[in-house]
Amino acid sequence: MVIADPVALRRPASRPRSLRLPDLLQTTDLAADAVLNGHYEHLLPASGLPTDSRWFTRIHGDERLDIWLISWVPGHATELHDHGDSLGALTVLSGALDEFHWDGTQLARRRLEAGDQAAFSRGWVHDVVWAPSRPGPTLSVHAYSPPLVEMSYYDVSADNTLRRQRTEITEHPEAS
Repeated sequence: MVIADPVALRRPASRPRSLRLPDLLQTTDLAADAVLNGHYEHLLPASGLPTDSRWFTRIHGDERLDIWLISWVPGHATELHDHGDSLGALTVLSGALDEFHWDGTQLARRRLEAGDQAAFSRGWVHDVVWAPSRPGPTLSVHAYSPPLVEMSYYDVSADNTLRRQRTEITEHPEAS
């Protein structure tokens, strides 16, 4: 007699299981290595990364996972946001990023330098910005599982509470 997997029976057949945060960190690390070794050179702008606007391109997409290559420049923050029902991770390839995340009582900052990684659970609210470390754009790889469908945007109110301002359907990472 074969006994069915009870976890698989509870999971809807139409929705693939999300990757775990450690899997996403490994995914962005491997993708960063591939980018640095020239495997995605054909996706980069021929004239180089823009220095006056953010740039991004999807390097992988399926029903479980999206992987994006994103460049960051001064003056182009993403706004305080979450990633809806998606888990996320990033690896910084070059330059540096400042991430401001809501820690439950205030915005806390962490600096991510080339080689650093970060992971985002469901409900993680943050803003990501270019950080001064060297001239030129910062480049990072981001992975989301399941792929992004919606993002909510937030403000910190005068009484120091987090308030959702709007939710948008999206197909793009870290929308600005």
